[in-house]
Amino acid sequence: MSDSIFSDSLLFSFGETPSSSSGISDKGRVRESNQDQFMIAQLNKSMMVGQTSLPVEDRLFGGEQAEVLLVADGMGGHAAGDKASQLAIGHLVHRLLDSVRWIFDGGRQDSEREEEFIEDLKDALKDVHAKLLLEGNRNSSHFGMGTTLTMGLLIWPRLYVVHAGDSRCYLIRDGEAEQLTTDHTLARQMVESGGLKPEDEADSKWSNVLWNVLGGGRTDGEFIAEVRRVVLEPGDSIVLCSDGLHRYVDREKLGSMVSNAESTEDACKVLVALANQSGGEDNITVVVSRPESEDGGRTTWVDDFDTVVP
Repeated sequence: MSDSIFSDSLLFSFGETPSSSSGISDKGRVRESNQDQFMIAQLNKSMMVGQTSLPVEDRLFGGEQAEVLLVADGMGGHAAGDKASQLAIGHLVHRLLDSVRWIFDGGRQDSEREEEFIEDLKDALKDVHAKLLLEGNRNSSHFGMGTTLTMGLLIWPRLYVVHAGDSRCYLIRDGEAEQLTTDHTLARQMVESGGLKPEDEADSKWSNVLWNVLGGGRTDGEFIAEVRRVVLEPGDSIVLCSDGLHRYVDREKLGSMVSNAESTEDACKVLVALANQSGGEDNITVVVSRPESEDGGRTTWVDDFDTVVP
């Protein structure tokens, strides 16, 4: 972990300099605490050596197989919101490790097996939702706690986006940003039903009201686990962020700033600084990744398509 220029921020980077993936979580200029969480992790095969006559390390590692990017925005008071975002990431990571066999095969499975994997991702998020509800009901100080959660699972060249809430995942390609997730807010529902103009969404009083969130204390209504799969190309960047960032940085600015930044670390710092300069009314978390295939080019074993799985 390197020191951040932000006194109330956490900055992590992975990879060579400039790093391939970086993240910042900042409490902003108004909030007294930070309920956001993020994680950047690489999955690889490993072996723990018990005893051997060979001069080797206790643990041996294979090559990197996948990258995991996570952002969660907790809610429900300081203790409850912070607890919710921590638990959500922790539970989802443990469930993800149950799928390592598919991941370590590089995703080179037939379409039926991949659909099973996507269903597993949905079930994992639903399981996290159930665990947060259970924890909230068990502990009165945590009742009603909830969190958004957005995960990007990269198995080059495929990116699987798992999502609930109003944190976002963007694909940056050729300087332009495409939002890969849906905001699970009442304002977005109203836009989709024709009851609100798209240009009025950001300023609507319903833009911060979530209808789909992990936990939250509500047991009525169906929880929706959104999963999207995209095929990446060399030069693409991935951005995950909480609403404390995207409420101040539109798609045009985001695409330009990430594309022009010399490193992912610089991109994170510039984006957080802009959000704070624009108001910083909420916690601000951003993760930026610039993935590449091992040979520097796009692999060819996967069909080229982009699909949303409801």
